[in-house]
Amino acid sequence: MSGERRKFKRATAEERREALITATLALVAEKGVRGATVRDIADRADVTQGLIRHYFSSKEELMTAAYEHHMVFISDLTFAPVAGMEGDAHRRLAGFVEASLSPPVVEPTAVALWAGFLNKVQQDPQMRQIHQRTYDYFRDKLAELIAAALAEVGRPVDPARLHHLAVACNAVIDGLWMEGGALPEAFEEGELPAIGLESVGAILGMNLQQKAEQP
Repeated sequence: MSGERRKFKRATAEERREALITATLALVAEKGVRGATVRDIADRADVTQGLIRHYFSSKEELMTAAYEHHMVFISDLTFAPVAGMEGDAHRRLAGFVEASLSPPVVEPTAVALWAGFLNKVQQDPQMRQIHQRTYDYFRDKLAELIAAALAEVGRPVDPARLHHLAVACNAVIDGLWMEGGALPEAFEEGELPAIGLESVGAILGMNLQQKAEQP
């Protein structure tokens, strides 16, 4: 049966749009941006190519929407455990590092998507803006956790120094995240967050491992 004659499915506009984005992300992870054709996306979402054009004016617009969806999803997934966490500022910072370097944040598909979109981010101004905005959001939220933990032990820092610390800690977390997602079999269970806690703690001069071990 032709891809243009699929069985009608009743769904809301938001559900259809979500299905298209989900299909796009799955194909980008498998084949990259160029390999994820409009026809393949329609097949994966079980819709017609005409329906894609109804929601997105071009493949580029769909890719941009999918990339933003993915970046926001990963950021929200990382900060969700910290939002409801009780305890002191050190414990919340340690919890954030652990969440950043543990499943479901660290997993092969997420890293494959990051790699698949990377070339597009470098070439497309709109994609680059999304990347910059989500990176700034993530780094600034991390900076808030760092500032609170340092203030808690009487070591407040000025904004410039706080920015440097946040960039450095974020770089460590990003690097471990990429390695853990690309080579999950290379790390024992719990090894990646343990390395992250030790490394971020060394940058900040605090024992985050001890805080992470507290109930």
